Amino acid sequence: MCRVKSPVFLFILSGICFSTVDTMAKILVQDTNLIAVVWSRFFGQLLLAAPIAWYFLGKNFWRTQNLRLQLFRSCLLVATAALFFAGLNWLPLAEASSITFTAPIWVAILSGPILGERVGIKDWLVAAVGFLGILFIARPGSAIFHIAALLLVLMAFLNAIFQLSTRKLVDDSQYTTFFYSGIVGLVVSTLLLPLSAPLPVLPTYEYVLFGLIGLFGGFAHLLVVLAFYKMRPYKLTPLVFLQLIWAVSYGYLIFGELPDSLSVVGMILIASSGIWLIWNHRTIST
Repeated sequence: MCRVKSPVFLFILSGICFSTVDTMAKILVQDTNLIAVVWSRFFGQLLLAAPIAWYFLGKNFWRTQNLRLQLFRSCLLVATAALFFAGLNWLPLAEASSITFTAPIWVAILSGPILGERVGIKDWLVAAVGFLGILFIARPGSAIFHIAALLLVLMAFLNAIFQLSTRKLVDDSQYTTFFYSGIVGLVVSTLLLPLSAPLPVLPTYEYVLFGLIGLFGGFAHLLVVLAFYKMRPYKLTPLVFLQLIWAVSYGYLIFGELPDSLSVVGMILIASSGIWLIWNHRTIST
């Protein structure tokens, strides 16, 4: 289905797609309502996930060995998407993305109590460095601090649980998991739609963004699946921090945002600690 053989290229391209989704979400949540944006995100993903899962697995693509965990994991994905999109309404794109990249740090910390893996003193010290990076970006107590930064910290925490839950779904095909992410996300956001305000009249391009955000998001997830199929995740995951480059670029080109020097220091601390923890736990990922 995909003739590109390089998993590195696929993974980097997925990061560009994810950053594109974040940029579209930031535009939309500022002019519309959050639930509608989340709904569109998962509707588009399901349009991709269902036929792809059927193509690879046949008519029983929806069968899972662990329905409860699939539902739990998918609900976590909805929550993380909603929290991140909400945070984008108030925070610059690059800074918001940086805070969410503390997820690998949370994964390292939570892998002890959840998966029974060893978390050493070095892990805790490196995690502390990463969390220090959040303080450089959010700067609580200063005039630029916004409560939305806490939403993104919560999002990163839930994203870590989401990633750990994914590790436990070893008996299900990645395409089945891809499908459940889309269908559960769509169902949950549809149930919440009556709580949202009616959409205002929007410029034509924003209606186009509503159509594209889910397709880009679903395509990005598919690229990750294909990349991980071709190469072990621990070798690729450090490349996720390249998304900071795309986030800074989109933030500047679309919104005229540039991170200040303290935010850049925070980004470096978060990325460095995240990469160290991912690599240090590489034998676990295999």
